[in-house]
Amino acid sequence: MSEPLDIVILGLSVTSSWGNGHATTYRSLIRALAERGHRVLFLERDAPWYAGNRDQPHPAGARTELYESMDDLMARFEREVTSAGLVIVGSFVPEGQRVGEWVTSLARGVTAFYDIDTPITLAGLAAGERDYISPELIPRYELYLSFTGGPTLRMIESQYGSPMARPLYCSVDPELYRPVERTCRWDLGYLGTYSDDRQPPLNDLMLDAARQWPEGRFAVVGPMYPPEIRWPANVDREIHLAPREHADFYGAQRFTLNITREAMKQRGYSPSVRLFEAGACGVPIVSDWWEGLDSLFEVDREVLISSSADDTLRFLRECPDSKRRAIGDAARRRILTEHTPQHRVAQLESYLREVHDHVSAHPARRNGCERQMAGGLGSWPASQRTGETAGETPGRTTRDTGVGSGLHQPAGASS
Repeated sequence: MSEPLDIVILGLSVTSSWGNGHATTYRSLIRALAERGHRVLFLERDAPWYAGNRDQPHPAGARTELYESMDDLMARFEREVTSAGLVIVGSFVPEGQRVGEWVTSLARGVTAFYDIDTPITLAGLAAGERDYISPELIPRYELYLSFTGGPTLRMIESQYGSPMARPLYCSVDPELYRPVERTCRWDLGYLGTYSDDRQPPLNDLMLDAARQWPEGRFAVVGPMYPPEIRWPANVDREIHLAPREHADFYGAQRFTLNITREAMKQRGYSPSVRLFEAGACGVPIVSDWWEGLDSLFEVDREVLISSSADDTLRFLRECPDSKRRAIGDAARRRILTEHTPQHRVAQLESYLREVHDHVSAHPARRNGCERQMAGGLGSWPASQRTGETAGETPGRTTRDTGVGSGLHQPAGASS
């Protein structure tokens, strides 16, 4: 970019990493944007679940503001959204469809949807869900940034009419995620929030291995695991670790386990933030398989693939220390050369140049409309103001954690 921009990001959370992978992604991105001279305003809905678990209330690189409601958002931040050079709305933002309609009708700069949960989003759209995005809203964003790459991007353009869908994977800050020399406590560790579809592979790849190898040492860190889960005696449990503690946790493992949500596996090309974090810490990764993994890491040299407890145990018990260290070192080199926040900002800036070139070539196309109402949502028909469609319940969220006031747990990028 030739000059710095004013950027507004409306995301699920940047102040709390508890039970979600969004915060660490946003934190690293805004720090890198600030390094490039961009001025970032991050707007976050003040939700009870995150309010009680804020591990970084004022992340570096951005001015962070909380808002209470859609009315509060529109009343306080209309000027910033109107004048920003780039406005990004993230997935799983509360009332995200309303937010997107407001942003795309108001902003004079580039508007982008940042889908940190692409497979979950597309599955929801196919099922008729419209909580934070809709088929009608997608073409109005000039840029669709996606945690999923590969063929899915072309489908978003061809089926949903996005003018431009591009990958913007998660990244990892090498200042926070780096090798740490620690006494080895565990042969295999896993960091991840509970989800129904990740529990079977966790059982297959780790817990069954722990039962078969009582002498081995294992650890699982993450919230929301049901109390009825029966953990083997040699598996240590911790509910939460703040991001500043992740490097120490990885450093105390001989190997670390990566497990992918089922929807992400089906789409492919959907790396989780934990995959990059572990790689940056130089810990050899044992992962399940999904299409596109070998486009990010070289199998057997930078990542190991397990499909069963037997595979896992073979790595833990038979892999020489020299090879184990070499795999971890190779993964870290890959992260540092391709997956830092600075790489993501460079990608984002290149996408903005594409958008500007596209708009210059086709001046009539501007989010599918001409920013109909500078005054916000007030003059819209009621059904458009609320984001309702036939048969939907206003304000309904896709998921409920049972904690707080009905606040959902983001599914596609859960930590």
